[in-house]
Order: sequence, then structure tokens, then C-alpha cells
Amino acid sequence: MADSVRIVFLGGLGEIGRNCMAIEQGTGDDRAIVLIDCGLMFPDADMHGIDLVLPDFTYLRDNADSIIALVATHGHEDHVGGIQFLLRDNDGIGHLRTEPLPIYGAELTLGLARNRIEEARLLGRCDLRPVGDNESVEIGPFTIEFIPVTHSVPHAHAIGVHTAQGIVLHSGDWKLDLTPVDRRTTDLGRLGQLTAGDGVRLLMGDSTNAEEPGYAPSETTVGSVLRSLFIEHRGRRIITASFASHLHRIQQIADAAVADGRKVATLGLSMKKNVRLGRDLKVIEIPESSLIDIEDIDEYEPGEVCVISTGSQGEPMSALSLLARGENRFVKLGEHDTVILSSHAIPGNENAVNKVIDGLLRRGAEVVHSGVVDVHATGHAQADEIKTYLSLVRPDWFVPIHGEFRHMVANARLGELMGVPRQQVVLCEDGDVIELSDDGLEHVGRVPSGYVYVDGIVGDVGQGVIRDRRVLGEEGVVVVVVTVDMQTGKVLTGPDIITRGWVYAPEAEDLLDEACDRVSKAVESALSNGERDVEALERDVRRAAGKFVNERTKRRPMIVPVVMET
Repeated sequence: MADSVRIVFLGGLGEIGRNCMAIEQGTGDDRAIVLIDCGLMFPDADMHGIDLVLPDFTYLRDNADSIIALVATHGHEDHVGGIQFLLRDNDGIGHLRTEPLPIYGAELTLGLARNRIEEARLLGRCDLRPVGDNESVEIGPFTIEFIPVTHSVPHAHAIGVHTAQGIVLHSGDWKLDLTPVDRRTTDLGRLGQLTAGDGVRLLMGDSTNAEEPGYAPSETTVGSVLRSLFIEHRGRRIITASFASHLHRIQQIADAAVADGRKVATLGLSMKKNVRLGRDLKVIEIPESSLIDIEDIDEYEPGEVCVISTGSQGEPMSALSLLARGENRFVKLGEHDTVILSSHAIPGNENAVNKVIDGLLRRGAEVVHSGVVDVHATGHAQADEIKTYLSLVRPDWFVPIHGEFRHMVANARLGELMGVPRQQVVLCEDGDVIELSDDGLEHVGRVPSGYVYVDGIVGDVGQGVIRDRRVLGEEGVVVVVVTVDMQTGKVLTGPDIITRGWVYAPEAEDLLDEACDRVSKAVESALSNGERDVEALERDVRRAAGKFVNERTKRRPMIVPVVMET
């Protein structure tokens, strides 16, 4: 009987982002865990003040001794943006390991991840090991194969994990682009070869666009649209916004700019770093004579300049958001500017992107986005591509991954349509543990998988803080301060009420006076009954104030009682 193989889903199932899973085999001292990706997620609008959302690393901390490597499918932040947090002490596994963590991936993928790891000063905690297309690497009991796929970031891979239970195939993020910018296509030939012999035991497939019929457009279609826009807007300064990791898009923007006789400048630190990395690795080619520093753009006429900026997702402190607010120190927008958003809003970011568009328009710029012109092409396979993939790979078992739950349900239906038996299409969620054995695949448990919020530092906030921020944002706060003499049982000063977001104090003096009277009576009653415990008195203050506020205004602000004793 062969060893069973367990897959632990730590993120990316039921959401866009936080992609992270563990594949493990063996028991005891022979147990080996390989991670596939470790990404982050952008916060939703109701996650007040949160910068990033990470997977819960509890399971990985508890099993740090068994983790032998991390394998990265590609360089997008939702797949590698969490690595530097994983490597940290306390919240990560850094202090639990005696050796640097081996990280395997394409040279570009590791370069994009390295930027963030280096910023966190954690390069010493990892061992970056670049691999080439179709290369196989022995990692513990696994043979791991890196199969080329086309995606919106260059040099993406599907991951074939050869295990004791056969081939476990992770699709990565992919699409069937037959005319990609770099001519590097998804290796359908190798995927087909995997079906020889015992075939693919388990496929875990990207679900992001499973609801969309047909085929995803080629990335090169965006290039022709961009060239037309540059011609249409001659004489105007053009500012484009894209993901800093989308080097194929950056290449096409630069090609259109150079063909139109423009100089190219990058705006935003990550854009500058990634363009430099792409040029060093020969992934993108921009003539040195066509590149200028962002500080020098005012030396050129508007029609001679193209700026490539970060901030296509409306991130508050990104270069494009600063432009929209008139706060960017390098570029001031005006009526001679055209801004092209060559991207599509990640689900949850729509409001932020719309706000940026409004700000750009208020500055007098003309704005072009994917809602009016096809300036973006998805990097994820649509339904007919997924069906082609399934018919080629013919997996025994199929687990949809990467996407919101509705996307995974749509992907599961495609699996059934293409011949995977219904009972062998398994829908999982974050935290699920599945086991592949000689008897098949089954759920065998759950692990912690909640959101870890990043607000400046890891572990700085939790669900309770988010809940408090939501209450403060929606209902406001009422602070009640009262000073008592514990020996005599008398109220010395107060109650005084300070409020923000409940009522406007200068216009509600009568209401506040009435609230003070209600709280004062409650405190005096408690003191007269012998109560001398500060915490108990604060509960009485909170109860009296909360009841009064709810009765008079039907609102539920946060009540903060402060009882001082003398």
C-alpha cells in the first residue's frame, strides 16, 4: 500500500487572493511538506484601515520542522506576496527553522518575490532556487515538474507533483493564448503526456473565469488597441496604469509609445524595480534611448511623453491615486493628459478604482478604461479553455481552486461536463484537508484558515478590532467620564460625555445633558448599594448610557465608560 498524500488548503478557495496550499506525504520523521504559493489578498471595503490580508500560518508554524520547500507558480502578489510574512518571526515560521527555506520558481518569479523579501530584510531566511521550463526537481519524496503556461505575468508554471499516489497537477493561473507576446505558450504537449501510464490522479484547477463562456482574448489584441489609442491621442501626454508585474502589458505600452516617437518614464517604485528586473532578464526590451527619468518629463512636450504608472487597482497610496488627488510630486494632471487604465478591477476593488477615475476626471484628464475600450485582456482561462484542458488531462479526481465559491461551482460543473464522475469532483474551502490514498480521495479534517489582517505589522489587528472599527465608522463613539470618591460613595465630577459620530455636540446640548443625568443616577444608585469595584461601575455606566442612546436615537454607537476613583 502506497503512502497517502494530504493537501491542506490555507487560502484561495472562496476568494480572490491568499493562494496557499500544502502537499504532504509520509509520517513521523519521514513526513515532508511542500508549499505551493503563499499569496496575499487586497482588503474589502469593510476591512477598515487594513492594508493586506494573509493566510493563517498556524498550521505551518505547528509543522515548521516538516516543511522542506516552497514552490511558486508565478510572480503575482496573490501567489507570492505573502512569502516575506511567512519568513518572519512570531507570526511566521522564521524563528522555527534552523535552515533557510528553499523556494523554487522561474527566475522572473523569484525576482518579483525577492523585491518584497529584500524590503523586509529577510533574504537570509530563504534560499531562492531558479528553475527552467519543463525542469524537474527532486524535493524530498516528491519529483516536482515546472510546466510552462501562459498567464498575464511571464514565465508562469503549472506544477506537476509526482507523489506516491501518482501525479497531483496544480494548474497555476493560466490561459490558452496561442499568440502571446513572448511566443511562450501553454505546453499542451507535456500536459497530454502526463496522461500516459496511470495518468493524472488529481487535478487542482484555476476557477477564476469558469463562469465566462468562450475563450480569453490574446494579450496581443491589447497591443493593437494601445497603438490605436496612441495615434488617436497624439499631442497629449499619455499616462498608463497597469500591474507592475504585468511585464507583457508594459512591453506593449512601451512598444506603442516608442512607435509614436515618445519617451517612456516609470512612475511608482514597484514599476521602476520591475521594469529594471524585466530588462535585466531580457523579458522586456525598451531601448535605452527611449527611457527617461520621471523627474525629467517636464523637459518634453506633452505629446513626446508616455508615463507607465502603478495603481491600477486604486490603492490609496499608489502613484495613480496620488495623481487623482493632485498629490503626486512628479506629475500634475491637466487637460492635456490622457490616462489609460490598462487593467480590470479585482473583485472588491471596484469602488476604489471608480473613485480614482472620478478624481482623474476632476483634474481635467481624459480617462480610457476597459469599460469603454478593450485595453485589458484577462490572464485566466474561460470556460471553453477549461473544457479543453480537462479533456486533455482527463484527471481521476478534480478539485476546483482559485476563485470565489461561485467560480469554483462553475468549474466543478465543467469537470462533470467533461467526464469526471460527479462523486470525484470535490468542492473544498479554505481550511479543508483532503487525503489521496489507494481508496480514493476524501475530506479528513480542518485546520485554522481565517484571515490574518495586516495593518502596519502582522498580528496588529484581529476580528475584534475590525468589528470595533466597523461600529466606529457606522455608528460613532460615546465616551462617558465620571470621577467618584470610593470612600464616601459620592460622584465628585461628571458625568461628562464626549461623542464623535453619534450626534454633533454643539447642536445637541439638551440630549447630552439628559444622558448625563441618566448615567449619574445609575452611578449614584450603584454606589449607594455599596458597589466599589471600578469595572462593575463601568458596566453600569455602559448599560445606562447604551440604553439611553438606543431609546432616544435608535443608534448603537460604541460606548466607552471611564470611571476614575480618588
